[in-house]
Amino acid sequence: MSKAFTRETDDVPERFSPTRRVSSLPPGQKNLMTASGARLMREELKRLAEATDDAAKRRIQQLCESLQSAEVVGPPGKPWDEVKFGATVTVRDRRGSESRYRIVGVDEADPNCDWVSWLSPIARALLNARLGQRVRFRFPDGEEELEIVGITYE
Repeated sequence: MSKAFTRETDDVPERFSPTRRVSSLPPGQKNLMTASGARLMREELKRLAEATDDAAKRRIQQLCESLQSAEVVGPPGKPWDEVKFGATVTVRDRRGSESRYRIVGVDEADPNCDWVSWLSPIARALLNARLGQRVRFRFPDGEEELEIVGITYE
């Protein structure tokens, strides 16, 4: 092993050296977050509070940074007939298949749950659309027209 990857002495413990997370937000964009996303992050922070391993410390730092810069956005007033931040949108394609997307903050996005960042291409196509409206979106396998068939908020 190269000397570059070893410590000179073994009697000095390695210290945690937090690395600053590079924000995935474009410059000048707000760090929007849903109320439930902020709550989940605070709960995770509490669970990790006693952790001592480096990975947990890095995650704690990330959570703190996200929460400090977050602008929590609640649902808009009713009627819920327009797609805004925090919406869960149900769309129908031309074959009649339905999909759901929840538009959330960058730090909340989770493709496994169909939670998409408000800056993602699909969210940008859906934002400000109205119930019953059709929007065009280019998926990797081609362009599709999606009809907005449902809009809900927490």
